[in-house]
Amino acid sequence: MRILNFDEFKLEKEAIIESIIKGAVFIYPTDTIYGIGCNAQNSNSVKKIRQLKGRAANPFSVIAPSLEWIQGKCIVTKESEEWIEKLPGPYTLILKIKDQCVAKEVNSGLKTLGIRIPNHWSKMLASDAEVPIVTTSVNRSNEDYMTSLEDLDPSIKGGAEFIIYEGKKEGKPSKIIDLTGKVTVIER
Repeated sequence: MRILNFDEFKLEKEAIIESIIKGAVFIYPTDTIYGIGCNAQNSNSVKKIRQLKGRAANPFSVIAPSLEWIQGKCIVTKESEEWIEKLPGPYTLILKIKDQCVAKEVNSGLKTLGIRIPNHWSKMLASDAEVPIVTTSVNRSNEDYMTSLEDLDPSIKGGAEFIIYEGKKEGKPSKIIDLTGKVTVIER
C-alpha cells in the first residue's frame, strides 16, 4: 500500500487511473472528508469496501464521471435539475436511475443512486477513468470517519491499494438531497 501526495499522484496519474478502472480500492480526499472508493461497476471491489467498512447493506454513493453521465443514467426532473446545477459541490443527490449503471452491490439493486461531483480535484478520478467511483467515508460502520492518517483504521488501511493524502481534513460529510419525490434535505 502506497501513500501519495498530489504531486506524486500527478506524476503517476495514467497508471493510477488504469488501476482504478481495473478495480483498485483506494482512499482519496474530497471537498468534504476523505473517501474510500473503487470503480463502482466492479462488483468484487465494491464487496471489498463493504467488508472493510463492515457495512452489509446500506447503499453507497458514487462520484459521477460528468454532468452528462448524470443526465444519461438518471431520471432528471425540473426539481433535480436545479440541484444538479449546483455541482460540483458538497452535496450527494439521490436520484432515480434509468438502468443499473453500477454494480448491484453499490445500491443493493435499488432504482435510486446517490451521486456526487466534489468541488475538488478528486472529481477527475471519475472523469479521467470514465467510470463512476464509489464514495463513502473512510471508517468502520458506526465509527468516526478519517480526518488524517493518524486516525485511519488499520484494517481499512491494509485493504487499500493506495492512499492519496493531502493532510488533515476539517470538513464534514456532504449534505444529502433526496430528489426521488418531494425534495428532502438530510442533514448528517
